[in-house]
Amino acid sequence: MLLNWSNIDTVLLDMDGTLLDLRFDNYFWTTHLPLRYSELFESDLSIAKQSLIRRLEEKSGTLDWYSTEFWSRELCLDIVALKREVKYLIRERPNVSKFLMDLGNKGKERILVTNADRNSIEIKFAETTIYQNLDKIFSSHDLGYPKEHHKFWSGLQKTLVFDPLKTLFIDDSEAMLLAAKEFGVANLFTIARPDSSGSLCQTSGFVALHDFDELNVSNC
Repeated sequence: MLLNWSNIDTVLLDMDGTLLDLRFDNYFWTTHLPLRYSELFESDLSIAKQSLIRRLEEKSGTLDWYSTEFWSRELCLDIVALKREVKYLIRERPNVSKFLMDLGNKGKERILVTNADRNSIEIKFAETTIYQNLDKIFSSHDLGYPKEHHKFWSGLQKTLVFDPLKTLFIDDSEAMLLAAKEFGVANLFTIARPDSSGSLCQTSGFVALHDFDELNVSNC
């Protein structure tokens, strides 16, 4: 895959669905949480699932959607504890460690930019090795806006100070890639199959990676 690495100084990387398999998150929100909610509150599973889906949709595109503290208060549950019940599903996507190490060896700045809050980040870091191969970590909760909002990007640049024209951003969400494109990030890729148990994503306006080896970092 053609990419002029000599023109790239900064690599911005999403976490869930990009560096990590999205299977954990999809399973937690669509299966595990409804099941545990129905058990703890002695409600019908199908009704619990419908109610949770509706409440999640109401917060779509906001920081609350990604906040473990918000949902713990809203649902009267310990979301962090419930996530840890299925932490065995947390996995790095293929060749992630090699990709990150190759970036470091080539002198590229490796920056995690995620909508996950610090509680979720801590859970993922405890089960993977990505933390040791990242240079900086930014949660949208620290900046006050989710990645799909233009103010996230202006806030990130003030904090990180990067050149959008010399930046690569990889994310499995088209909405977030579009926000980055509008801000001026020059190099954008998406992920073909964020959830290893799911199907290939529908074609978007961005080139989709099946494997990080396609970027040929070690050969640049």
